[in-house]
Amino acid sequence: MTTTPHRPTRRTTTDGPQVAPTSTVAPSGTGSGSGSGSAAIIAVKKLFVAETGNFYLLLGTTLFLVVFGLVMVLSSSSVTSYMESDDFFSGFARQGLFALLGVPIMLIASRMPTRFWRRWAGTAVGIGVTLQLLVVFTGLGVSRGGNRNWLDLGGLSVQPSEITKVALTIWLAHILTLKADRINDLRQLAMPIVPVAGVAIGLVLYGGDLGTAIILLMLVGGALFFAGVRLRFLLIPVVLAAVSVPLLALSSNSRGDRIDVWLDGCSSASDYAQFCWQTVHGWWALASGGLFGAGLGNSKAKWSWLPEADNDFIFAIIGEELGLLGAITVLVLFIVLAVTFSRIIRSNPDPFARITTSAVMVWIIGQAFINIAVVLGVLPVLGVPLPLISSGGSALVTTLFGIGIVLSFARERPAVAGAPGIDGSRGTANWAGTRGSRA
Repeated sequence: MTTTPHRPTRRTTTDGPQVAPTSTVAPSGTGSGSGSGSAAIIAVKKLFVAETGNFYLLLGTTLFLVVFGLVMVLSSSSVTSYMESDDFFSGFARQGLFALLGVPIMLIASRMPTRFWRRWAGTAVGIGVTLQLLVVFTGLGVSRGGNRNWLDLGGLSVQPSEITKVALTIWLAHILTLKADRINDLRQLAMPIVPVAGVAIGLVLYGGDLGTAIILLMLVGGALFFAGVRLRFLLIPVVLAAVSVPLLALSSNSRGDRIDVWLDGCSSASDYAQFCWQTVHGWWALASGGLFGAGLGNSKAKWSWLPEADNDFIFAIIGEELGLLGAITVLVLFIVLAVTFSRIIRSNPDPFARITTSAVMVWIIGQAFINIAVVLGVLPVLGVPLPLISSGGSALVTTLFGIGIVLSFARERPAVAGAPGIDGSRGTANWAGTRGSRA
C-alpha cells in the first residue's frame, strides 16, 4: 500500500495565496532540556541587546580594558604575590574575582531605566556618606599607605570613597535636573549641592586621601559645567580649590616632603632613597621598555624595585613590558572612551542622562590621565589607580558600575525631535546645558 506525502494546503485570500503552517512535534524527552537551554541563551542575549553603536563601542572598549588589566595585573603582581602567599597567581585571582563580580553588575545596570537611578539617587549618596563616616569615626576604618580610607568588614575590605563617586554622580545629575530652570540662581544652586558634596569630599580629606578628593572635586565640577552652570559661578569653587588643595597637601609632613622633592625634580641624591624611589624607578621602567618593550612578563622593576607595581604604577610596567607602543595603545583606548562618552552626551536628549554621563567621563578619564601624569613625573605621587587596569576590587567594581549606568542611557536610540520625552515634554534641545548664556 502506497502513501501520498502530506502537502500543506493552499489558502487563497484577497492578499494572495498563503501556505498553512504545519505543526511539528519535538522528539520525546528533549523538549524540557532544549526549552530551558534556549531560555537561558535568550536571557543572556538580552543583556547585550541595544539599538545604538555607542553602546557596543563603550561596552567593547571597557571589556577590552578589563581583560588587558587582568593580564597586566598577573604580570606585575606575580612576584609580590609569591612573596606574600607562595602563589604567583593570588593577586591575579583576587582581581579576576572582582572582574567576575563587576562585569555582571555593569550589564545589569545597563538594563535599568532612568527613573530607577533618579529614585535611588538620594539613598545612594546617603549610603556613601554613612560608610565614609564609619571609616573615619569608628574602629572599622583601616589605614593603608598613610590614608584612612578603607572599611574592614570581617575579612572584606571596601573603599567607601569609590562608592561615593558613583553616588555623587547620579545624585548631582538628579538635583541639577530638578533645578534646571533655576540653574542661574546661585543660592538655589548651592543648596543642597554645597553641603552634601562638601561633607562627602571633606570626609575623604579627613582620612588623608588627597588624590581621591581631587577626583571627587573634578567630578562635581564636570557635572556643574555640563549642566550649564554659569562660568562665573564655577570660578568660585575653582578658586577655593586652587587655594585649599595646596594647603591641604602641605598640611601632612610626608605629603609636603613628596611635593617638595617633586618640585625639585628628584635631583637630590638624598631624596632618591626615600621620597623619589617610586618615581625614579617608574621612570627607569618606562625608559627600559624602548619602542617595543622587554616582552610580557619580563619586567625587572616588578622584582621589588617599584612599589605598587600592580596598582598606582602599573602604567610603568606597561611601558616596560610593552614599550612605547603599548603605552600609546592605553592612551588611545582612554581617548576612545572619552569620544564615546561625548557621543552619548550629544545624542541623548535627557538632561539627567547627559549630566550623569559627563560626570562619569570626567571621573574616569580625569583619573586615568592623573595616574599617567604621576607615573611620568608631571604630578607628585597622589595614590590614584589607573581605571579598569590597576589592581583593586572596589575601584574596578564601582568603575564598571558607573559605566553600566552610562550604558543604560546608550542602549536605546534617542527620541526624534518632537517626540514625547521622559517627562512628557516635546523636543530634544530643552536641557540645562543649552539654556541661556554661559558667561
